[in-house]
Amino acid sequence: MPKSNAISVSLRDVTADDLPIFYKHQRDPLACDMAAFPSRDHDLFMAHWVKILQRESVVAKTILGDGQVAGNIASFEQDGQTQVGYWIGKEFWGKGIATRALAEFLKIVTPRPLYAYVARHNLGSIRVLEKCGFLILVEQPGMPYQDQEIVDAILRLDK
Repeated sequence: MPKSNAISVSLRDVTADDLPIFYKHQRDPLACDMAAFPSRDHDLFMAHWVKILQRESVVAKTILGDGQVAGNIASFEQDGQTQVGYWIGKEFWGKGIATRALAEFLKIVTPRPLYAYVARHNLGSIRVLEKCGFLILVEQPGMPYQDQEIVDAILRLDK
């Protein structure tokens, strides 16, 4: 029988031990370019996560790939919308982890509609969202990143 190369994917609550790994993930220049989001310095990053974990409206999970911390995923309220966001460590890209983690997360976070804002050039992330049923609603100017104009795709999941 052929050996499966599939990586097991699971979600669990975020722990303090995860934060240094999340910090390392968001320091990667290529990942920042894909997300069109600058990395934070250590103290700002940790303070940001303390706030995230204290907010009652936030659901935050650690994504595990074969038992290793592969990234994080969260839902949060912003501008009257329930939004979802995730960050996957670059070493875990292209392995189906983000898609499977989002599919599992959508079983936990049930409010709809659910929105996602993604830099339009981040085709991999848009594809992950589309595989999970999100549809692109509109494209609009996003926040500038490294003196470049960024276009955001706004996606929504209704069911």
